Amino acid sequence: MSGPSVTGEAFRPADDGDLHRMLRWRNHPQVRAVSLTSHEIGLAEHMAWWARVRVDPDRRVLLHLHEGAPSGVVTFSGITSPQRALTWGFYLDIAGLEARGALLPAWLSLERAAIAYAFETLGARTLGGETFTSNQPVLALHRRFGFRVVRRYEREIDGRPQEVVWTEMSRGT
Repeated sequence: MSGPSVTGEAFRPADDGDLHRMLRWRNHPQVRAVSLTSHEIGLAEHMAWWARVRVDPDRRVLLHLHEGAPSGVVTFSGITSPQRALTWGFYLDIAGLEARGALLPAWLSLERAAIAYAFETLGARTLGGETFTSNQPVLALHRRFGFRVVRRYEREIDGRPQEVVWTEMSRGT
């Protein structure tokens, strides 16, 4: 299955015009249910986050384009680390993609393109991220793309301990 090219139409930098779209996608109940920050994010909180990340040289926020349409957000951090150990996260436009019958294809193309972007464009040596152990669909997709479980641990989310899995891949694996 081929996806959009990484250097072509797969991503573009998020900008001020994307703020409301990103907030709507991030606040979708299905996205919040699998996020480490699960409360509904207000506009002021979102704007404060954006003010920090858009000028942080260690972070990158990209819009994923599926079939030319904005369809998800990918974040990278650790870009300036000497170890080139990047952390990533993502979320999709659940409602819009489901309405178009494109959720799975967009999700696959996002993962494929994000991995390529991390290693080819950002020069990552490793790429890792956190996922709830209960989020089996994401863990299965990560395995499919070559991520391996490195460790499991608990994090407090909304006052309750949640088991989290750190998955990671290295350049060339």
